[in-house]
Amino acid sequence: MKAAFYTLGCKVNQTETEALAGIFRAGGYDIVPFEERADVYVINTCTVTNMGDRKSRQVIRRAGKANPEGTVVVMGCYAQVAPEEVSRIPGVDLVVGTRDRGRILELVEKARDGAEPVNMVREAWQGAVFEELPLLETESRVRATLKIQEGCNQFCTYCIIPYARGPVRSRDPEKAMEEAARLMAAGYKEIVLTGIHTGAYGLDLGLDLNYLVSRLAGLPGLKRLRLSSVESTEFTPGLIGTIAANPVVCPHLHIPLQSGSDRILARMNRPYSRREFERIVKELRGKIPDLAITTDIIVGFPGEDEADHRDSLEFAAQMEFANIHVFKYSPRTGTPAAGYTPQVAPGEKEARSREFINLARRGWQDYASRYLGRSMEVLVEQDVAQNQWEGHTATYLRVRFPAKGDLRGELVRARLEDLADDFVRGQLEIISSLKG
Repeated sequence: MKAAFYTLGCKVNQTETEALAGIFRAGGYDIVPFEERADVYVINTCTVTNMGDRKSRQVIRRAGKANPEGTVVVMGCYAQVAPEEVSRIPGVDLVVGTRDRGRILELVEKARDGAEPVNMVREAWQGAVFEELPLLETESRVRATLKIQEGCNQFCTYCIIPYARGPVRSRDPEKAMEEAARLMAAGYKEIVLTGIHTGAYGLDLGLDLNYLVSRLAGLPGLKRLRLSSVESTEFTPGLIGTIAANPVVCPHLHIPLQSGSDRILARMNRPYSRREFERIVKELRGKIPDLAITTDIIVGFPGEDEADHRDSLEFAAQMEFANIHVFKYSPRTGTPAAGYTPQVAPGEKEARSREFINLARRGWQDYASRYLGRSMEVLVEQDVAQNQWEGHTATYLRVRFPAKGDLRGELVRARLEDLADDFVRGQLEIISSLKG
């Protein structure tokens, strides 16, 4: 039996897909590329934008045509918010949503026996608990993602995710510690903590993110611990202290801003002002040397005028971000902002996006330039050409350097020499650890 997977959307989706591939593999399936003929096709969908819905439908139809005898399983956020719509797509056999993924093999067998699509989607906010999925077992032994949290209670006016993922549920800290230890034993050098709303970890357990980070940072032998996106309001004094005091915790933080206009932040239902955001950034930089801060910006939010855009652009420049992920606002059916007026014209969104992309480019160059001439530790991830290797520093600078032999998974030191388009060229100095 063969199973094929297709993932749309975020890193959490990618992590969950890898876990499901492990379940199928343990169940006796061979995992094949999605383009190949398979007995089961699993599509992990995205619904962040209406475009995500459209792409999900296209992939679902492709699977149905690839092997009419195969079983097509649709899971993820789009399946969760529109299960009836998904069930009507020709070829769909099973709709799972964002829960009950651990029962996937049982549900596939159930779907095979029925003439109609099986809809297993349950309401996201009813009786939700954190769903344990198995340890990821991939060929890479470099960086592992550890999912510690599910759901979001924030309800930003542009975001459908709370409706798709349900309330905050946190992973039991002991189970998170156990999985981290297994990942380290399997040879992973870096663990990335991730979730739908990572900074809300522990809200349902009477704990906070610092509790887990401080414990993980103390694991003997762990080389790197990296945090995924954390809101500015979630950097408690304890968490800041833990990051500053533990060299294992990477000095790279992704802190979403979304807008530098207080008026637009209020319309987005973001829980901070630009002044509060700036205060946290200054505190973090004051306590964590060489800290890289990256962010997200949404341009063209409904009602954003030229003055708001200028405020946002100027504030982002003041914050000196190491990089900016720029998103053009896209109305999402089912969210309050989809009905806000006035909507910004597509051409204006594009122009504002280009300005932010140019700012992001300058910010990356300014940040990366500070390291030229310095020797930095690099975790080697892949060979990009013959005798050319690539990896990331703890501050998440992408470094490329020439070297012979197999260096995948090594921690090396490289001297950073000059900037390319989106990476830094370097020269290998010494290898600081061995694989295995």
